[in-house]
Amino acid sequence: MEPRKIRYTGEKQIMINSTSNRQVKRVAGLRGKAKVRREEGMFVAEGLRMCRELSPGEVDTLFVTEDFQKDRENRRWLTHFQYETVTDVVMKSMADTQSPQGVLAIVRQRNYSLEDILSTPLKQALLILETLQDPGNLGTILRAGEGAGITGVIMNRETADIYNPKVIRSTMGSILRVPFVYVEDLKPACEVIKREGVRLFAAHLKGMNNYDQEDYTDNVGFLIGNEARGLTEETAALADAYVKIPMAGRVESLNAAVAASVLMFEAARQRRNKWFPSG
Repeated sequence: MEPRKIRYTGEKQIMINSTSNRQVKRVAGLRGKAKVRREEGMFVAEGLRMCRELSPGEVDTLFVTEDFQKDRENRRWLTHFQYETVTDVVMKSMADTQSPQGVLAIVRQRNYSLEDILSTPLKQALLILETLQDPGNLGTILRAGEGAGITGVIMNRETADIYNPKVIRSTMGSILRVPFVYVEDLKPACEVIKREGVRLFAAHLKGMNNYDQEDYTDNVGFLIGNEARGLTEETAALADAYVKIPMAGRVESLNAAVAASVLMFEAARQRRNKWFPSG
């Protein structure tokens, strides 16, 4: 019989102490397989910082250790949730990190549409990603994008799964704050974006201007391609302008996440200088 979920009351709880438990196996499946995540519409979040950003309505199941519950602040936070208590050994088997913090959640996936992203009253600063394969790159782009003030991320289906544990960990919580959407085909999506008055830029070796010579203070989007092959010709052709990031030495190009960050933060710099000029 599976342990029931109970709120913290100070009483002794039934504890999950076996890695063969059905719930523990479910976490392993969600953590390890994109297909399982898609089918269930769930993902795994771990660590106090990220889990504390979750609302009770987003959490399907919450797991905590006894040590986690000893902290007064943690106990106060737990009063808003139903949760399962697990042993340290079980928590370590479920976690994706070497030193788990004693809290892990199965979370409902976010559902955004392209229309949701384009409906913001803010000036658009979009990232459009084509077939990025490295989860670490995708996570870094989301985290840097939040720091630069981007308004959304649009990806084709061949881009890495945004709910991959490595992506989740790399975002440091940005996945909960930056809207994103996967689209079947970038071409019609970009056409919709352009009809909304967004000018698209692509970092490209054929760029005539350096990236810092263009104006990004209006609605803009940046096209970022695959780590090895860059943008396909079809997707690059959707750009209104090509820009180049000048290189010193013998370096020909930058990592996709670094190139995206350079462009995003240049847009942020220009907007800051225009809207909040010093003096």
